[in-house]
Amino acid sequence: RRVRAAMATLPPNWMQSLQAGVQRMIDPNISKTFRPKRQVMAGSRLERLNTLAQRTIGTGNLRVAVTLPPGEDLNEWLAVKTVDLFNEVNLVYGFVGDYCTTTSCPVMCAALPNGSICHYAWADERIKTPVQLPACEYVAHLFGWVQRLLDDESVFPTRPDAPFPPDFRQTVSQIFRRLFRVYAHTYHNHYERMVGLAFLPHLNTCFKHFIYFVYEFDLIRAEELEPLDQLIEKLLEEDERKFKK
Repeated sequence: RRVRAAMATLPPNWMQSLQAGVQRMIDPNISKTFRPKRQVMAGSRLERLNTLAQRTIGTGNLRVAVTLPPGEDLNEWLAVKTVDLFNEVNLVYGFVGDYCTTTSCPVMCAALPNGSICHYAWADERIKTPVQLPACEYVAHLFGWVQRLLDDESVFPTRPDAPFPPDFRQTVSQIFRRLFRVYAHTYHNHYERMVGLAFLPHLNTCFKHFIYFVYEFDLIRAEELEPLDQLIEKLLEEDERKFKK
């Protein structure tokens, strides 16, 4: 069946499913409920770009929605879209979080086109040695790590006079490399659940938004995208036909 770019009609209990999924994400290091990512602050230098980003998404052409607006600062655009796309990954995982357990998904993994399994190990500033974790714990660590970066003014500055760090582009790339793994795991391990929740068209739309941005700014190496290579090709070809009309 042809995948639609527009959001599908969600089931009646979609908000409850989302809230339950988000609430169950626990940061194991601080034992607090995971907080959704920070919003772009009113009056900050990023607020105007965030408004522009939301307006371009409304055009329906996600390829256009991710391009740097003329005359805008690249780092500020990367910052705004990182917040935006992290929020979408939260939404996606919230729908399957209750079903992604230590029993159903004892390791964070995805399948490669050749049928082999790709395993993802976790490490950060707190866990120095990479460790295999159940997928739900991996995602909790990942979302907590991204949240800490977004909350760090030295990494994602919001004050008009504050410069971006020299390695900001590398930090954004690392964030997207890791967030991609949530999509890879979701498609390969929870595809049928997404179909059952009538969420698949919206999942595809969120992922296309994500992958267009990754391609536009060359944020992930091609070999790291292999778990979803065939899906990416299919979705982008459908968009190509749609917007040529």
